[in-house]
Amino acid sequence: MRLLVAVAVLLMCGAEALASGGINCEAKDEVVTFDVGAGVSRGMGAAIFSFDGTVTIKDPKIAPDLTNTKFELDNVAQYWLDGEELRLRLYRERVGDKPHGYVELEILTKARTGDDDEGLYAGRYQLSTYDTLDENTVEAVTSSYEGKVSCFVE
Repeated sequence: MRLLVAVAVLLMCGAEALASGGINCEAKDEVVTFDVGAGVSRGMGAAIFSFDGTVTIKDPKIAPDLTNTKFELDNVAQYWLDGEELRLRLYRERVGDKPHGYVELEILTKARTGDDDEGLYAGRYQLSTYDTLDENTVEAVTSSYEGKVSCFVE
């Protein structure tokens, strides 16, 4: 995924490749796995100009259409990168005519400070799902997961 993000950044930026970088975050737990990446500008707020990622939830109580979620640029709800912290919140609602449901992923990391840790961030993720089973259901089924995440910023 890191190579894919780097290549995408270079192809989209052409001569401006030196003024851009990338972010990649991943987690591989028993129930939750994800890999998300972004192309970002350098300076002026490090704006995200491309984004791609997937989240897989291996939990039988989660509706099948929410177990594999693809995130794109429109799904980046919040983002923060200042050299000390990387924070990312992704939100995607269920697609189609089914009742309301969503997957939300929040990544909270801090830069690692070792000699060989330049560009490495480590922290935690929180993943939430919300599923309204049908139009007559008053309460929704919610699930939450959390774990460790590692990120690379270039």
